[in-house]
Order: sequence, then C-alpha cells, then structure tokens
Amino acid sequence: MPAFEFDPSIRVVFGRGRLSELPELVASFSASSVLIVTDPGLAATGIVDRAQAFLADARITSRLFSEVQANPTSGDIDAGLAVAGMGEPIDLIVAIGGGSALDCAKGINFLLTNGGRIEDYHGHGKAEKPMLPSIGVPTTAGT
Repeated sequence: MPAFEFDPSIRVVFGRGRLSELPELVASFSASSVLIVTDPGLAATGIVDRAQAFLADARITSRLFSEVQANPTSGDIDAGLAVAGMGEPIDLIVAIGGGSALDCAKGINFLLTNGGRIEDYHGHGKAEKPMLPSIGVPTTAGT
C-alpha cells in the first residue's frame, strides 16, 4: 500500500466575493484557456456569467459546459468532453456548483488527459497521465 503523500500545492480560498479572484488563481497555473463545468440551474443564476466576465477581462478564454445533471453519468462526462474538444486546447478546468458539477468535471479532466471511456477506469491505479490543474468553486455547504 503506497504511503500517503501530502500535496502542498492544494489551496483553499474561501469567503464572500472571492469569485473575482478566479483569474488570478487561473493565471497561477499559467493557464489561458479554461473549461467551466456547471449545471443548468446554477448557470441561470448569473454566477457563471460573472465568472466568465472576470476571466474575459483578464484575457483568459473560457468554454462552458452547463448541462451537468444531478448524479451525472458517463453521458454527461462525454458531453462535457466534446465541449472541451472544441477550439483551442483547454489548460485548466473550473467546476462551479455542487457535487455533481465537481464530480463531472473530474471525469472530464480524467478523460481529457488519459483518453478512453470512463468505464475503462474501474478499479485502482489505471491512470497513466496526470490530470490538468483544476479549480473547484463549491456552491453548497455539503460539497
């Protein structure tokens, strides 16, 4: 059994109004093109529009996948992967929402970097390549 490894690069930034810091966080990974993953309900609130505007003001391009269902399936991951594959390559993934959006974003990230279908990775130790950097913007206390 491998030993636990602490990764000091993981940061938690929280508090009211911190969404405006998203471009700075993205830039800290030297990323210039991001995929935003969220659900339709949250996309309708305007928070995703604000995130995209903050990124655009910092000259960071963003692509939006806002069709994550509650309890996402491999179909959600595949649909998000298709959006990620449009245009210039994605450098980083931003998930905005609850657990469904955050989980779907991880699945998209995994397939973007390792290929195949999510079903190919049942079990442990099957990933061969590191995933892209990601930022999670949880919008629920349970997430």
